[in-house]
Order: sequence, then structure tokens, then C-alpha cells
Amino acid sequence: MEEKEFFTCRYDITFKEIFMKEENKDLLIALIESILNIKIKEITYLNLEKNNGNIYVRRKHFDFHVKTEKENIHIEVNNYLQDFVRPRNMAFICNSYSKEVLKGKQYDENMEFIQINLTYNMINLYKEKNKFHDEEALRIYKVRDDKGKNFVNNFTIYELNMDYYINLWYSKNEKMIDKYKYLIMLDLKPEELNNLSKKDKVINKYMEEVKKVNEDPDFYEFVTAEQDNEFIENSLRAQFRKEGLEEGRVEGLKLGKEEGKEEGRAEGIKETAKKLKENGVSIDIISKSTGLTIEEIEKLV
Repeated sequence: MEEKEFFTCRYDITFKEIFMKEENKDLLIALIESILNIKIKEITYLNLEKNNGNIYVRRKHFDFHVKTEKENIHIEVNNYLQDFVRPRNMAFICNSYSKEVLKGKQYDENMEFIQINLTYNMINLYKEKNKFHDEEALRIYKVRDDKGKNFVNNFTIYELNMDYYINLWYSKNEKMIDKYKYLIMLDLKPEELNNLSKKDKVINKYMEEVKKVNEDPDFYEFVTAEQDNEFIENSLRAQFRKEGLEEGRVEGLKLGKEEGKEEGRAEGIKETAKKLKENGVSIDIISKSTGLTIEEIEKLV
């Protein structure tokens, strides 16, 4: 009998299903505190849908948007670091920053705007693919000049290499595992979670919640269908991306111009999106994968 897949919080839908519940605020607070090294008294869930300022494009959807006493925090769960991920996530946090700052009568920096990117499959970014170092675990981005002076003081992006934290679990380094246990738990299976817990009430509660989610037939049916869409999209995307790049190369040679290559590549991307749409892949997934807007995809025939 084939073993049923267990969906951990490396999937954004599982993450939201657990951490977005009011009764699980304690789990969310513990996780954010461990990442930002701050203390949180209270946390408020904010709307995940934001206007993007363009009437021709549908609204943006954050994975997670919360506010503490001093911080406005986005959390984005990225299963793969594809080309579009950083620009898309940058657009999300900039949109939130502009909306919130303009609400007041004057511009100020009283509220800290933070984006936390929990990103998996980042290992290929590094030259030493099988070695993990502290500096590779977390990168903190600020808006600074060439001398290191901040342009603004209340805008920060945290990018966490989740592969690093998961590999800590297999390293058996107990001191490091204990330090990063709330990040490690996000991609562990039940038996591993049981070994990690060691009477930690946060991990024990999380373990029960993630089991409960996976035992929900409605959730399992939904996430499996979504995953099937992604599998279809990945295989088709690889095929048509190759065709699109080849088309771009040919067009560029014909025209003898760099813009010819770009034009051919753009046409290849549109052709990819069209094929994905014809094969029943959701428009949201096509948009994420190709960088085309939902409006552009809907116009493809």
C-alpha cells in the first residue's frame, strides 16, 4: 500500500491552516520571536488581500500579514526560489509600506515593516552545495547607500535558508537544534517532531495541529489537487520554457538585435502560459510561474 504523503509547513497552505487560527497565536508568536529575537505581547491578523494600484490587475494576496505593537510583518513561504519570487515578494512589502505610511498625517518611522521569507530549496545558490555555514542561514536586507547608511530605518527583509535549518536536524548538533527548533519543526514528519519535542509545549501543540490538518479529508483533497496542478505546471513549464528560449534565440539571430531575443523569449513565455491554461493549470499558478499578470493570462486564446 502506498504511504500517504504528509504535508508539512513547507507548503504555504499548511502553514496558513495552522498559524492563521486565533487559537494558535501562541505558536505564531513563538515562531516570530525566534526569528526576529523580539518579545511580542499581542499579535493581530491583517487582511491578506491588498489593492495593487492597477485597475487592470487583480489584487495581491500575501501568505501571511500580521501586526504587533511595533511591527508590521509579512511572512512568505517559498517552496522554491524561482526567478519571480524575490521581485514578487519585494512588491508585496513595498505595497504595504506605501499604504500604511500614507495613512498618517505625516511620514514617520514609528512602525517597523518586516518581511520574513521562509525559503526552501536555496542550496543551489551556494558554491559549496553540501556545506552549511552560519552566514548562509539568514540574510538581512536593508535599503542602504554605498557607505552602509540607511535610507530609511524601518524597512527590513529577512530571507531564511530553510534547507540550512532542516539540515541541522540531521547534524545531531543538540545545541543548534534547540536554538532553532521552531524553524526546524516546520518541515518535520510526526515521528521526527516527536523526537524534537522533548516536552516543549510549543512543539507539542504544533505537532498535534499539523497532524490534525493532515487528517482532515477536505484539506488533503484540496492540497493534493493543488500539488497535482504544480506537478503539471512544472513538467509543462520545463518543456515550453525550453521551446520559448529557443524561439527567442532564433528570433534574435533573425533580427540581429538583443531586443529580438527578448521579444522571442516573451512570446515563448506567453505560449507556455497558453499551454498551461489549456491543460487546466490554475491561473494563479501560471501567473506565479511565468511572471505574467492574471489579466494577460485571461486574454490568451
